[in-house]
Amino acid sequence: MEWRQLVGIISPGNTVGSGTGKVTGGGAPWFVSNGSAEANLTTGDIRFSVDGLVLAGGNSVGTPDGVTSVKGTLVCDTTGVLNSGNSTLVDTPLATLSAQGNARFKGNLGALPLACTSQPSIAFLIRTGGGAWLASGILRGFLSL
Repeated sequence: MEWRQLVGIISPGNTVGSGTGKVTGGGAPWFVSNGSAEANLTTGDIRFSVDGLVLAGGNSVGTPDGVTSVKGTLVCDTTGVLNSGNSTLVDTPLATLSAQGNARFKGNLGALPLACTSQPSIAFLIRTGGGAWLASGILRGFLSL
């Protein structure tokens, strides 16, 4: 699965997912100048890159405002159909976010849960170490890593 573009969160506090797998967005709008993500749902290989992940408002506009690391998150079964109303979250390890808002990750997460391999409603998020999402993948497609 591929997300050909990442976009910053527009509506602060917005949510993705359901039940115990619901993820809440950061408290301010964020901007991404470039980014993409890829996940092989069969092998667990995942990679993402994000450039220019910075605040889009407030006194720290144009900076990551102290956010120094981010993780990629697959939100599998966003509607919670398979798991009693709960989405399943799969996180990458943290990746360093530069002062310019750039981060990269490439690795293998092992076998993914059934909700990721059998349910078409999957979202990709960039989140802080604390869990707030700052950006999401759009322009979804399928590929093999």
